[in-house]
Amino acid sequence: MSLRPYRDIHRRKSRQIHVGKVAVGGGAPISVQTMTNTLTHDVAATVAQVRACEQAGADIVRISCPDVESTAGLKEIIKQVSVPIVADIHFHYKRAIEAAEAGAACLRINPGNIGSAQRVKDVVKAAKDHGCSMRIGVNAGSLEKHLLERYGEPCPEAMVESALEHAKILQDNDFHEFKISVKASDVFLAVAAYQALAEACDYPLHLGITEAGGLRSGTVKSSIGMGSLLWAGIGDTIRVSLSADPVEEVRVGFDMLKSLDLRHRGVRIVSCPSCARQGYNVIKTVEVLEQRLAHISQPVSLSIIGCVVNGPGEARETDIGLTGGGGGSHKMYIGGVADHNIDDESKIEHIVRLVEKKAAEMEAAKAAAAPADQKTHAAE
Repeated sequence: MSLRPYRDIHRRKSRQIHVGKVAVGGGAPISVQTMTNTLTHDVAATVAQVRACEQAGADIVRISCPDVESTAGLKEIIKQVSVPIVADIHFHYKRAIEAAEAGAACLRINPGNIGSAQRVKDVVKAAKDHGCSMRIGVNAGSLEKHLLERYGEPCPEAMVESALEHAKILQDNDFHEFKISVKASDVFLAVAAYQALAEACDYPLHLGITEAGGLRSGTVKSSIGMGSLLWAGIGDTIRVSLSADPVEEVRVGFDMLKSLDLRHRGVRIVSCPSCARQGYNVIKTVEVLEQRLAHISQPVSLSIIGCVVNGPGEARETDIGLTGGGGGSHKMYIGGVADHNIDDESKIEHIVRLVEKKAAEMEAAKAAAAPADQKTHAAE
C-alpha cells in the first residue's frame, strides 16, 4: 500500500499497439516523441537531428514526408537510426504507401482525407504488409468542412466526432493498430477534447498541445494542458510542440513525466530559487550542472540548496545533496545522510563525479537484475 496515496495516478485503461519496438498503451510506459524540422530529403541533416533526439532519450521520432524525394530520403534515414520513425502524411496516399515500404514504424494519417475507399484499402494493406501502426491526428485548425458547418467552429464535440469517423474507417478495414490525437493550440479546447475522447474509446491516446509556442511559453502551456491530462490518467504517448530545437521537446517531455512520477530518466534536480542566505551562487551552479549532467540517463536525484534552512530536509529525499555553508565550505549528503564537506571551488566537479558514480551503480544493478535472456542478448 502506498504511503502517499495523494500521489497515485490511475491511468486510463487502453488497448496496446506498437510503434516499432515501442509499446504504446495497455499500461506501457508513457513514451516521449518529437519531430524533425530539417528537410527530409537532406538525409545527413535529418539523421544528425534524429540521433541528437535519440541521445536525449526520444522513444519515437516523426518525420514529415510531403513528396517523393522525402519518402526516398526516409528509407536512407531509417537505415541509419535506431529509434522508430513515424512518417507524417497528410493527403497523399501514395506517400503513405512509400513510407511503409521505406520502413516507417507508423504512419500519421487521417484515412478520411486521402480519397476513395480503395485508396484507404491500399494504405491499410501497405501498413499490414510492413508492420506499420497508424496515428489518427485530428487538429482543431484543420477540421473537416462538414463538421465546421454543423458545429459552427472548432469544439471538443467536433474534434471527437472527427476522430471517431476516421477510426471507424480503419476499423471497417479490420485495422486496429492505431492511436489517436485531438490537438489544439487552445489549452481548454484540447483538454476538453481529450477528456471526451478518453471516455468514448479505448484506443491509446497521443497527447499534445499543438503550436504551443517558444521554449518558455510553449513549455508552460504544454505543461498546463498535458500535465492536467496526465495527472488524470489520460495519455499513452506525448509530444511537446515547441518552436525550438527538437531536443528541447524531448527534455521537456521527460521533465513533465518526472514531475508527475510517471517516468524517470536523467537527473532530477531539486533546487532553491536562492536568497540572501545562500552560501554559493545557486542559480549558476544549477545552470552548469544541468549542462554537465545532460548525458546521464539513469534516474538520479540531486538537491542543490543554498543554505541550511531547507537543505537538510531536501537532501534526505535525494540520492545526492549539497547544502550551502559559511566560509566557502558546504555539506554534501549521500543517500540522505550528511557525509562530508566540500569547498566552493571544487563543488561542481565533485558533484559531477558523485552523480556519474551513482548512475554507474544504478546501471550495474539494473543489468544484474535483468532476466537471463536479456543478458545473453546484450552480450551478443
